[in-house]
Amino acid sequence: MKTSYSSSRATLLLLSGLGLAQVSYAQSAATVSGAVRSSAGAVIDYATVTLHRAQDSTVVKTEFSDDKGLFAFEQAPAGQYLVSASQVGFERQWSRPFGVSGEKVSVPALLLAASAATQLKEVQVTGTRPQFERLADRTVVNVENSPLSAGNTSLDVLRRSPGVTVDGSDNLALRGRQGLLVLIDGKRQPMTGTELADYLRNLPADQVKNIELITNPPAKYDAQGGAGIIAINLKKDQKLGTNGSANLSYGYGRYGKFTSGLSLNHRRKNLNVFGTYTFADRRNWNALTINRDFFVNQDGVRMLTGRSFLDNEGVGHGRSHNWKAGLDYYLSERTVLGVVANGLALQTDSRGSNDVVSYAPNGNVTERYQSVNLRDGDLPNYSLNANFRHTFQDSLGQHELSADADYARYDSRRGQQLDTRYTLPAETLDRLTSDQRNDLTIQSVKADYTRPLSKTSRLEAGSKVSWVLSDNDLLFKVPVRPGAVDELVRDPSRSNRFRYDENILAGYVSVSQTLPQWTLQAGLRGEQTNAIGRPEADSGRFDRHYFQLFPSAAVKHTFSDKNETSLSLSRRIDRPSYGQLNPFRSYINPTTYGAGNQDLRPQTSYNLELTHTFRQKYSVGLSYAVTNNPIVGTVQPAPEGGRTVVSTTENLDRQFNYALTLTAPVEITKWWSVYNNAVLYYSRFQGKLAGTTLNAGRPAYNLSSNSTFVLGHDWKADLNANYDSPNRYAYFVGRGQGQVSFGVQKGLWHNRATVKLNATDIFFTNKTRSTVAFDNYGERFFQRFESRVVTLSLNYRFGNDKVAPSKRRGGGAEDEKRRAGGN
Repeated sequence: MKTSYSSSRATLLLLSGLGLAQVSYAQSAATVSGAVRSSAGAVIDYATVTLHRAQDSTVVKTEFSDDKGLFAFEQAPAGQYLVSASQVGFERQWSRPFGVSGEKVSVPALLLAASAATQLKEVQVTGTRPQFERLADRTVVNVENSPLSAGNTSLDVLRRSPGVTVDGSDNLALRGRQGLLVLIDGKRQPMTGTELADYLRNLPADQVKNIELITNPPAKYDAQGGAGIIAINLKKDQKLGTNGSANLSYGYGRYGKFTSGLSLNHRRKNLNVFGTYTFADRRNWNALTINRDFFVNQDGVRMLTGRSFLDNEGVGHGRSHNWKAGLDYYLSERTVLGVVANGLALQTDSRGSNDVVSYAPNGNVTERYQSVNLRDGDLPNYSLNANFRHTFQDSLGQHELSADADYARYDSRRGQQLDTRYTLPAETLDRLTSDQRNDLTIQSVKADYTRPLSKTSRLEAGSKVSWVLSDNDLLFKVPVRPGAVDELVRDPSRSNRFRYDENILAGYVSVSQTLPQWTLQAGLRGEQTNAIGRPEADSGRFDRHYFQLFPSAAVKHTFSDKNETSLSLSRRIDRPSYGQLNPFRSYINPTTYGAGNQDLRPQTSYNLELTHTFRQKYSVGLSYAVTNNPIVGTVQPAPEGGRTVVSTTENLDRQFNYALTLTAPVEITKWWSVYNNAVLYYSRFQGKLAGTTLNAGRPAYNLSSNSTFVLGHDWKADLNANYDSPNRYAYFVGRGQGQVSFGVQKGLWHNRATVKLNATDIFFTNKTRSTVAFDNYGERFFQRFESRVVTLSLNYRFGNDKVAPSKRRGGGAEDEKRRAGGN
């Protein structure tokens, strides 16, 4: 791909970045270390060692003692802590409370007394992480071991996560803002909207360890994602020897949903081999009712020209094979090489019926028809990753160099047959078919280097180069003459081929300094973007090259062991997704279709966030963001006129967002804890679309509460409730909606097996009602889907239970997330 003169600036930034390094934004440089011994003084290896907040014993980090009984927690933030240690056959031992304010803290050796085997159940319960954790720069949703994850999808879990909303078009939003970067095990997902939602619907929640909601990411992350990052981290097995798990679940709402999976892991001294496989067969129901009004402006008077009523109902069927395989080879204690392969083969088919009636201004029926929409899809994709990590040690501490090379291929073959039978004004039959082929290839190479500059400061730098090649070919066929549905010819007005090439060169550098009661961080990321779009028509070709800088900074002040305040700011970008740029059409009926927009421009935003935390558990945050050229979804009259409507994405001029976030975990009793989260926000949009000027906003809020019940005898339950108030997003004004879900689980056979039963959206209240208004068009729609589902699942773990002490599996991107989140 050709690059402009500005690419040289990115190249210089990449080269200079490789000689520098940074520290994680959210953590200080303090290290807490110690040893685990038996009461007789013998070494206890592979003991589970947990760092707790002293105030409420909340779990902060978990590590394992090595073969010498030693353990260490790196980059522990300032505060008051306790350390506990446990091992099968011993009683749990606790340290005395201690403070962290300098670089190193040594904890007196923890001496474990022998116990009866019955103590095992108590150890397992105590070490359970809460379902939601509020850290300095993110909220962590711990999906693993939650009764509400059983048999559900990753999208189901996201719907119940604090501050996350999913609209009727499957767009994700965080704190009322769209434009999110979604990472799965550190890898960016090149999809948005329905395509991303379909992928998450076929990623079982049983495979997910946790989800991180990062609202103001530091410079080490890609600048993509103005509203923040959703990082989905899959489960990783660290047990020695050969072990694995098998799971089976069946859910039912209106239709059945079956999921089964198997994971295997074999670990020895210097080799780890792992693999997972999941099969899902799910049917889903959806319904959409739309009322439309069309207007015309005559001499300054808005006059009604007609109305339409649409009633759509459909059933989709998806079958997916999801697999992952890889190995890590430890060349030494400090050097590891790894390869990972992932794949998802998804086959879909759906049938939808759409009844449409059109009216004249006086109420007389002018047109009536029914469309039957048959779709099928074959969407295989796979990705390959090779990774390398090496650590160095000197008098200042530990250095680390990591590198990743990634290759991903996303293919899709989609077919559609739309048959429309008109009964008014005349009896006739029409047919429209399409054959769409999309080939998307993503390649990237990245490197990160971290080193301490002194006992209290660190530096980190890195670089990344990515290439995207997208080739999309769409063929539409229509009858050669009216009514001749068996004689179809190519429709040149709707058929198209669109090719898109994108190259991004990026580099970053970030510095952090730890002082008594202060943590300071500043970073700068530069990205050179080169993009070329080539549709069939030369008039739509574009060639864009631009270089942009993305600064970030954060400061945290600890007033005492109970109060700390942090302030962060950053500049970020959202480039249009490949699907949003693709001008292809997808029809629901002859007068309703979805299409991309090749004229979309990137949106950029400045984000500021102030957060205060009390007793390391209660928090209040204020945030402000201003976005230029915001990319918004819209439903508006189509360019061809008449009563045809298009669902697409457009740029507005500006968006302002103000948010207040409140987090209050409460322990009502020893067996009942509640995590409460509230987001109050105000979004204001400015711009002009379809001849209609917009300068409007509306206060809104999102409330969520999750209760966890530890009932004894290996019983556990979760109760989740959330509510989204009436809100405005660009030209859409939505009504309030919410849901209540409940799950219960029971451990069996010494907790090697777990049975879970859950019910989502018990009262079937998760329904979308919204309106959109332009000067010449108005729409009211009511959308429902199969959200009320009861699911029963069984998970069985087999093999060795002994966990490796310190080696972690995964590529450089996964390790980058671990360092940033302190996990």
